[in-house]
Amino acid sequence: MPVAEMSTTEEQTLLLNAAKKAAKNAYIPYSKFSVGAALLTEDGSIITGCNVENASYGATICAERCALVKAVSEGYQKFKAIAIVTAHEKPGSPCGICRQFMVEFGFYPVYLGSTTSDQVKITSVGELLPYAFTPKHIEEFENGTTEHSDVKPI
Repeated sequence: MPVAEMSTTEEQTLLLNAAKKAAKNAYIPYSKFSVGAALLTEDGSIITGCNVENASYGATICAERCALVKAVSEGYQKFKAIAIVTAHEKPGSPCGICRQFMVEFGFYPVYLGSTTSDQVKITSVGELLPYAFTPKHIEEFENGTTEHSDVKPI
């Protein structure tokens, strides 16, 4: 059955399993903390990524960004969902940089899971990063159409 025809539960399971598999490839010599991510593209393809640490800690790449960069490099820019798993029993949460990186490509469901338990938290990019700075803001600025209707005086 094509991924596009699956129910949300089947989609979640498929993505979480792909993310768990990706986490096994993590390069984590410093933290020993593996993370895996799996993106569902608009056409039903699944693109995975894992965290890749570096002795220069700032050069470390999170699993979410790894998957997104890999997807973009393969020609994908529209996504239906992402699953992210960590080795903690309770599902983890993406860092701020990954949240901003995800919102660059839209608002879609986020399934947070664990490689050591069946716990899953379902959220979305919009819930993870409310009041997000998006490409729309740059477009509005360039067009002189910024309204900031969501900003209220104190």
